Amino acid sequence: MIAVIDYDAGNMKSVEKAFQYLGEDVCITRDRKKIMSADKVVLPGVGAFGDAMERLKKYDLVETIKGAVSDGKPFLGICLGLQLLFDRSDEAPGVEGLGILKGSILRIPAQEGLKIPHMGWNNVKLMKESRIFHDLGENPYFYFVHSYYLKADKPEDVAAVTYYGTKIDAAVEHENVFASQFHPEKSSRTGLRILRNFAQL
Repeated sequence: MIAVIDYDAGNMKSVEKAFQYLGEDVCITRDRKKIMSADKVVLPGVGAFGDAMERLKKYDLVETIKGAVSDGKPFLGICLGLQLLFDRSDEAPGVEGLGILKGSILRIPAQEGLKIPHMGWNNVKLMKESRIFHDLGENPYFYFVHSYYLKADKPEDVAAVTYYGTKIDAAVEHENVFASQFHPEKSSRTGLRILRNFAQL
């Protein structure tokens, strides 16, 4: 069973449908027992960092998420779900993230001719062997929608980067924790392959 964490994120249903399309047993839940008994856990996300952390606290999900990670369950953060795994974000000064991985979420710097939010397809460059990028080649394309980006403290955690006005850490892998700034559930066959690779861990 794959548990998709329910904290009123905008892309929960699309993530659920993508896993269902792949034939996976998946549920959307905020029930601690279901999350802790799941084989794998997904933290989706669309929206604002501060609001999302507030909802995770409201639904008593912070310790549940940390517990699932410390139990060694394969854990996947998507878009805002990636950002929440880190310490802090320029989008919500003073609000602490989950702090599961080390790094900061920064605003994409404004440049003439550069549209923010970054919305569209970009290729990523793989930085290391990554289990969720298995069989995807060196420069796969994915769909992004974001105004803030990850700058990871530990380069060894970074699985893939992309460039949009600046270098963006587009995906991470650290032990049992995986996360992507792009939306695999909206990235056609390539994105489905990411989700399949994760489901097969």
